[in-house]
Amino acid sequence: MMPHPLYRPKNFIPKHQFFVAFDSDGCVFDNMEVKQKACFIPMIIKHWHLEAIAKYVQETAEFVNLYSVWRGGNRFPALVRIFDLLRERPEVIKQGVFLPVIEPLREFVNSGNALSNPSLADWCQRTQHPVLKEVLEWSVMVNQLVDEKVKNIQPFPYLRAIMEKLSLVADIVVCSSTTVESLQKEWQANHLDRYVRLIAGQEMGTKKEHLELLARGKYDPDKILMIGDTPGDKNAADSIGAFFFPIHPGREVRSWEIFHQEALDRFLNGTFAGKYQAALIAQFDKLLPEKPSWERD
Repeated sequence: MMPHPLYRPKNFIPKHQFFVAFDSDGCVFDNMEVKQKACFIPMIIKHWHLEAIAKYVQETAEFVNLYSVWRGGNRFPALVRIFDLLRERPEVIKQGVFLPVIEPLREFVNSGNALSNPSLADWCQRTQHPVLKEVLEWSVMVNQLVDEKVKNIQPFPYLRAIMEKLSLVADIVVCSSTTVESLQKEWQANHLDRYVRLIAGQEMGTKKEHLELLARGKYDPDKILMIGDTPGDKNAADSIGAFFFPIHPGREVRSWEIFHQEALDRFLNGTFAGKYQAALIAQFDKLLPEKPSWERD
């Protein structure tokens, strides 16, 4: 599937005075749980033959990717963090199960390259490291599994009404760490792509880089909004001084209801800043811990 020309960032020029970036997985679409639990995590267990510690892999990966401050991050840093946590778990140590040496992947993650399959493939060509080839194989198989299993995904309630209203006055972009191909498929299938000027996926860099490229210096800071369900989304917004509206994991429908009923108008009429935004973010900051439950206990 070839990306639509609108999905390319080159020469992005504002058409409206407002700019709104939407995260996608777990934010616009209720798909994060099924992607992780049916695709990403089972493939970690299968690909690295971790059936003997499957329970701990499942628990650790769900914590990193769904229920922690790292929720919604790019798959490659997430994989590094999962193996780091597994290597420290007493239950895993006692089992004596071999875990892959993840340092070559850590070097790739810290290299500054785009954290995508094509970028990793180029890195593999240069280094010829077998661990990186295993990671690339895993990542490709995850994409295939997502394409096979994750179907009929719907946006959360209120999204269509919000998009219709916003698209009249704002440039809307998708700002995600998911692949462009997957994003394109889901937004087109739900006919939401008609409201979007550009879809920025992992191939285009981090969410912070998306906002830097597309919004900084092109819009007044008080007319830029990032909507997301992870601390990473908030950090991206903070990096350019933009507003942030949090979608609370587990309370997504209520979050979108609040945005639809009050926060959207506040953003457009200039009353979103200050105590209103601060109260929303204070609630959001309490939801996702940094330490896993087995360490807290």
